[in-house]
Parts: sequence; structure tokens; C-alpha cells
Amino acid sequence: MRTKLLLSALLIGWLQGNGQAVPDSLPKQLDLEQAIAFSLKNQPLVQQSEIDEKITAANIRNRLADWYPQVNFNYNLQHNFVVQTNIIGGNPVKLGVDNVSALQFTMSQTLFNRDVLLARRTRTDVLQQSLQTTKQRKIDIVVAVSKAYYDVLATTQQVKVADENIRRIERSLQDAKYQYDAGVADKTDFKRATIALNNAKASKVANEEILKAKQEYLKSLMGYPVEAPIDLVYDSAALEQSITAPADENPELNNRIEYQLLTTQIKLQEANLKYNKWAYLPNVSLNGAYNLNYLNNEFSKLYNVNYPASFAAITLGFPIFQGGKRKSAIDAAEWQLERTKLDLLSLKNSVNAAYSQAIATYKSTYTNYLALKENLDLAREVYDVIQLQYRNGIKTYLEVINAETDLRTATINYYTALYNVLASKVDVQKELGQFNY
Repeated sequence: MRTKLLLSALLIGWLQGNGQAVPDSLPKQLDLEQAIAFSLKNQPLVQQSEIDEKITAANIRNRLADWYPQVNFNYNLQHNFVVQTNIIGGNPVKLGVDNVSALQFTMSQTLFNRDVLLARRTRTDVLQQSLQTTKQRKIDIVVAVSKAYYDVLATTQQVKVADENIRRIERSLQDAKYQYDAGVADKTDFKRATIALNNAKASKVANEEILKAKQEYLKSLMGYPVEAPIDLVYDSAALEQSITAPADENPELNNRIEYQLLTTQIKLQEANLKYNKWAYLPNVSLNGAYNLNYLNNEFSKLYNVNYPASFAAITLGFPIFQGGKRKSAIDAAEWQLERTKLDLLSLKNSVNAAYSQAIATYKSTYTNYLALKENLDLAREVYDVIQLQYRNGIKTYLEVINAETDLRTATINYYTALYNVLASKVDVQKELGQFNY
């Protein structure tokens, strides 16, 4: 379901983006909460779902309108070129006149009908199902946008790390050049620094291209205009503070939107089963009409004389034999209801498993995050010491390169772990049903 949603969002976002003008009111910078709020308002899938709610409400009103009296007006004007003739008592007699006109007012009132009875009893559940579908789409969008947002931040940090790495290598390159010019070191250190600088610049360019692709993917999930640049703002300290130690909880099934949708679907299918069992009940309606009839052989005098007629009637339609149609429909409705109940049972069985997997991933990423955070502090300390010792001629440049590589790797790993643990937390919140939109 999630994969289909993400692919659909990407496709819809791309289609909408072609030729789309950039709104003046577009936010210049977005934090995570603002990105989510923008997505819930502008994502095409969410907008479509909200439109579906309105369509559902209109269809309900349309079905319930059958409970009200139906009043209609018909007008007829007819000229008979040859009036019908019949034989009465052995004599030919014309049955009618050359010109006929009628004005008819009709009224009908449904007294009992299983279709309108079903619409009346299920209107709340049908509307509830529509609202829950929108809620499910919003939750999927929030989860997808949150994880894509963290993915963009992780790659952004890799670009920043590359910048810092380039500045350090440039300083090392300058130090190597000074030592070579002073005759303290040979040209090997200078060449190694140049190689490392070229590699760092190439790595930065590669990460910048990856970042562009991830930004476009995030924009597609948000319904963000393709032509507009997106600038994400964040507070690293606040993000770190939002990370809490994983704690085992019991997932509450009632909080899951999937469970809510299935229970609503079961209610509707129970109503459908009753509907099929009502097939033996009669349809009862009240009908009436008032006719203004005008008959004349001369068209100019057609409306001089009125011959009114009116009637009222009760119509009762009662099924007697339908070839087993009612029994087959009841059987199909019962099996459909039983199938949905099995879906509910399957969901109950899978909720704990899904939560266990999510919390296990969260614990793993959290432990990894703590370890890599400590590694970053150690790597930074080691690099500073070795860099100072190299400048004083104690360490070789190869050791500087190794320390710099360790620092760069530790920094990238730390930020990757930071955003991985935040993304894992989102999955845990989803499995616990903590998102409510």
C-alpha cells in the first residue's frame, strides 16, 4: 500500500509540476512541521481524498432524496394526421380528434423500498469510511514525508561534511607545501594532499547530485511545485533532543486506522447482508396525477375546452420467484462478510509482528547512534592531535590522511545514524497509531 502511494505521489507530483506556476505565497523555508502541514494541504492524493468525501456526501443526499415526494410536470402536443378508426356495432367510428394536448402534474411518494432504507441506515458509516480513507492517506503521506525529509537532511549533512573535509585538506595541502618549500618533507606529502583534495571535491559533487534527486522526491511527496527551490531548516540540537530511548509498549489495535477502516467495512457489509435478505419485502409507493386534456379537430380552438382527469393509487410490488437470485445474493454477502472478518483477524495477528520489527529497528539504530556519536568525538580529538603533531614534525602526513579519513567517515556515519534513528522512530509511532490527522 505504502509503495503504491509513494509511486503515485511521485507520478502525480511530476505531472502537476510540468507547466505549473510558482505561487507567490510559497514558504521560503520549511521545517519538518511546516513540510507536513504543506503536504496535508497541497498533496494531490490528499486533495483527491477530500474531494471523494464531498462526492460521497453528495451521493448520500442523492439517495436519501428518494424518501421525499417526487413532483413532475409533463406537457404534450400531438397532431393526428389520420385518426384511428374502430368498428363498433358494425359501424366504423373514429376514436379521437385531430389535435390533442395534455398538461400533466404527477406526484409519487415512496412508502417502503429497501434501496432507500439501506441508504438511510448506512449513511453514517459510508461517510465515516470516506473520512477514514482520507485519514489513512494523510498518515501515509506524513510518514513518507517525514522519512524523506530526514533523508534529505542526511545527504545535506554529507555535503557539509565534504565542505569541511575540503577545507581541512586544503589546510593540509598548504602545510605540505610549506614543509616541501622548507626542505623538511619531500613532494610525496604534497601529492597525497592533492589526490585527497581531488577525491573530496568529486565526492562533494556526487553528493550534491544525489541531494537534488532526493529534494525532488520530497517535493513530489509534498505536492511542492517543481519549479520552486526548497530550503529545509532544522535545529540539530532539537533533533537530537527529540530522540528518546526506545521503550517497549503494547500497540493498541483501536488506534490503528487500518483497524478502524475494517470495522467500518464490516458494518457496511452487515448492512448489505440485511439488504439482500430484504429482497422478499414488497416495494410500496403512492402515486397520483392531475391531467389537463385538450381535444379539438381545429387547432385554433384546441385550448378552448379542458377535459380534466385525475387519479391516486398505491402500488405494491412483491417478488414471488426470482430463480434463486435472492439466495445467491445472500450467500455472496455472507461470504464477503466472512472474508472481511478474516482480514480483521489477520490484521490483529500482524500488528504485534509489525510493531516488534519497528521497535527492534529503532533499538538497533538508537544503539548505533550512541556508538557513532562517541566515535565522532574521538575521531575529532584524534585528528586535532595528529594534525598538531604533523605541523611540529612528529607525525607523518600519511597519519594525517588516515585521521582525516576517520573523522570524515565518523561524521558521515554519525549524521546518517542520527536521521536513521529519527526515521525509525516515525515507523514506531505509525505502528502504535500515534499519528492522527
